[in-house]
Amino acid sequence: MVARPAARPQSRPALALVLLTGAGVAVAVGVYARVHSPAARPLFLLGFTGMLQLKSWFASAALVLVVVQVVTALWIWDRLPGAGHAPSWLPTLHRWSGSVAFTLTLPVALHCVWSLGFVTTTPRVLAHGLLGCAFYGAYAAKMLGVRMRGLPGWSLPVLGGSVFTLFVLVWETSALWFFTRTGVPLW
Repeated sequence: MVARPAARPQSRPALALVLLTGAGVAVAVGVYARVHSPAARPLFLLGFTGMLQLKSWFASAALVLVVVQVVTALWIWDRLPGAGHAPSWLPTLHRWSGSVAFTLTLPVALHCVWSLGFVTTTPRVLAHGLLGCAFYGAYAAKMLGVRMRGLPGWSLPVLGGSVFTLFVLVWETSALWFFTRTGVPLW
């Protein structure tokens, strides 16, 4: 068995900073959502009939773009079988799809945090709240990690995979749940 080299000493503080920042963001979002008094009303509806409709459709649009993020990242790093060399415009598509996906999550998160607060009434709702906080923490860590030099080579794929996994789980505990309800208007 070949021993793997230990992480470079200079990468440990950088990685610790990235992970602690992500944890701080996750905790801050959760604490704010828990301690403030929820408004119990939507901030805006943008033509939708209710807050859940707006949140579900925006989150679903973001999910499509998050999938674009994963596919373009795999292609950029030559990990997409059969795709060949990534075209020069692909990194731009990757950055823009990520920016738009994140922007689409903001009205959703704002309604969750400000309008509803951190609710623990059912296991699904509790999981959704915890996963949502973890998603924003992971996103903050990934964005900081993208800009930071000296991180171990495995860190960005792990951070990106964490962002993807957490978002899919957030979507499953909210939008998928909503779309499978009967008797509720979808728009």
